[in-house]
Amino acid sequence: MDGDTLYTIGALARRTGLTVKAIRFYSDSGIVPSTDRSPAGYRLYDLDALARLDLVRTLRELGLDLAVIRQVLDREISVPEVAAAHADALDVQIGTLRLRRAVLRAVAKRGSTPEELDLMHKLARLSDDERRRLVNDFIDDAFGGLDANPDFVEMMRSAMPELPEDPEPDQVDAWVELAELTQDPEFRAAVRRMAEHQAAERAQGDTTGLHHDLTETVRDQVGCALAAEIDPLSAGATPVVDALAARYAQVFGRADDTELRRWLLARLEVANDPRTERYWCLLSVINGWPVPPSLAPVFTWFIQALRAGIEEQPTPPGSPGPTIGP
Repeated sequence: MDGDTLYTIGALARRTGLTVKAIRFYSDSGIVPSTDRSPAGYRLYDLDALARLDLVRTLRELGLDLAVIRQVLDREISVPEVAAAHADALDVQIGTLRLRRAVLRAVAKRGSTPEELDLMHKLARLSDDERRRLVNDFIDDAFGGLDANPDFVEMMRSAMPELPEDPEPDQVDAWVELAELTQDPEFRAAVRRMAEHQAAERAQGDTTGLHHDLTETVRDQVGCALAAEIDPLSAGATPVVDALAARYAQVFGRADDTELRRWLLARLEVANDPRTERYWCLLSVINGWPVPPSLAPVFTWFIQALRAGIEEQPTPPGSPGPTIGP
C-alpha cells in the first residue's frame, strides 16, 4: 500500500476499531483533520491520519484528556513528558483506590453502619502528619503538665501509627479503632490517672524508669503459675507472691511488708487497664510490627493473688487504704 492511499471514515473505522462518530468528532475538533474530500464531498484520510488516530486511541485508553493529546500531536510536549506526569497522577489514583478497597473490605468485615463507614473513610484518608497530630494531642492531654515517667512518654511519642501505601483491611480497621480509642474520654481519663500516679511516685523519689526487668520477672514467675494451673486465691499462690514482693522491695529499696504490698497492688491496678494493652496491639497491626503477647492474664493473676494475701491480713486501726487518681 503506497502513501497515496486515502480512506473514507468507514474504512478508517474498520482499520482502527473506533466508531465513525468518534472519528468524526476528532476530525471536527482538529485533532485528526481530514486529508482531502471525495468528489461527492466525503472526507478522506491518509496514512498519517491513520497513525494519529492509533496514537489518539492509545492515549485516551491511558486516560489522557483531549487537551493533552492535542499538545502531544502538535509536538508541544513530548510523549515521555506526558507519560511521566500521567504515571505520577496514576500513582495517586492507585493509592486512593487501594485505600478505598481496604476501607470497603474492613467495612464488610465489621458490618459497619453508614455513619461508621463515613468515619472510617475520613480517618483512613488522614495524612501521616494528621495521624501523628491526632495521637500527639491524645498524649499531650494525658501527660501534659505532669512530671510523669519521661522514658514512657518518649516511647509513646516515638511510636506513631504509619499506614502503608497499600494497607490491608485489618490495618485500616486497626487505625480506625486506635483513633476512636484515643478520642474516648474514659480511656483518656484512665491514662491521665496513670500519668498522675507516675508523677506522684517520681515526686516521692521513684525515678527508676520503666522497670522492664520487673515485668520480665513477673511474666516468667506468674507464667509458670498459670501453666501449672495454680489458683491465684489458693495457698499455692503464696510462694509466687512472696518472691515477687521481695523482688519489688529490693528494686525500690523498701521493706517487704503490708504497706509495700498495698502500694504494689495500687500500682498494678492502675497500670493493668486492658485498653492500654489494646492500644499497643493496634499500633503493632497498623505498623506491621509483631503483635506483642498479652500480659493481661499474667498481671490479672498477680493482682488477684496479691489482693487475696492482703485481705487475709488485718488493716491497722485508723490506716486509710491506698488512693489513686485525681
